[in-house]
Amino acid sequence: MPQALPASDFDFAASGQRVFEIERDGLSAVAARIDGAFSAACRAILACRGRVVCSGMGKSGHVARKIAATLASTGTPAFYVHPGEAAHGDLGMVTDADIVLALSYSGESDELLTLLPALKRQGNAIIAMTGREHSTLAREADIHLDVSVPAEACPLALAPTSSTTASLAMGDALAVALLEARGFTSEDFARSHPAGALGRRLLLHITDVMHAGDDVPRIGPEASISEALVEMSRKRLGMTAIVDGDGRLLGLYTDGDLRRSLDDDAIDLRSTRIDAVMTRAPRTIDADALAVEAAQLMEAHKINALLVLDADRRVVGALNIHDLLRARVV
Repeated sequence: MPQALPASDFDFAASGQRVFEIERDGLSAVAARIDGAFSAACRAILACRGRVVCSGMGKSGHVARKIAATLASTGTPAFYVHPGEAAHGDLGMVTDADIVLALSYSGESDELLTLLPALKRQGNAIIAMTGREHSTLAREADIHLDVSVPAEACPLALAPTSSTTASLAMGDALAVALLEARGFTSEDFARSHPAGALGRRLLLHITDVMHAGDDVPRIGPEASISEALVEMSRKRLGMTAIVDGDGRLLGLYTDGDLRRSLDDDAIDLRSTRIDAVMTRAPRTIDADALAVEAAQLMEAHKINALLVLDADRRVVGALNIHDLLRARVV
């Protein structure tokens, strides 16, 4: 048995670079074959009334699972089914409205080939992704995507490396082409990722995070600064709205305004009316806006709180930067 080189004598960087070079060549070869078959596969998936059922064994199975996840998150309903389990009952998950994307680099995976008669009998269209255009799976499929590569990066040509990279890239190409053809938007993406950062940014509205009703600090224009201070302390948002009898916004008074009032010897906290010191045109936000818009507004104007207004400029809510932090919008 050959002796391994001492770690100190082995050029790890050169080995890693060689892998990138081989896999890059493999991707270039597959990219050159994006042709009519690829377009036919996209059209077939777009016309599908059901889902894309992705399947494969071994490393191809791992790639198929990832392709299914990418398709599903970008507007193409899809799921993965293990071909071995499918032959023992899970094939019942596949309806006649579904289309099957089968991955096998050799094109001779027994587990996949076993499923073909049942799928054909049910009327499922089959898209095969293989590295051998004359293989059984390629011949039996309705559409064949050739992902053959000049060489595996594995020096033993045993471990799937370049071939799985090529298959994964082909799956990404399908997903992106379908995404663009559907006119899929970032808002659509967020709906399938509600727990992610993008979902929070694009789905969370002001009304989901704001304080409303009696929790909104508000006083009339005739109130004194000290009364404003009491309201601000009770509601703990660092501000209070000044509103007219119909609840429409007249102005805003904040913690910062209070500090400036304390520095002004001409202002008496008990006798000075709030409308004499309030900010008359404060930054506000509409009730139907997204929470991320509030964060952007606060950042742009270096403020920590906002009042929320309806179409008639009535104060319907309030929020501060801490509310956005708790909602993980910022």
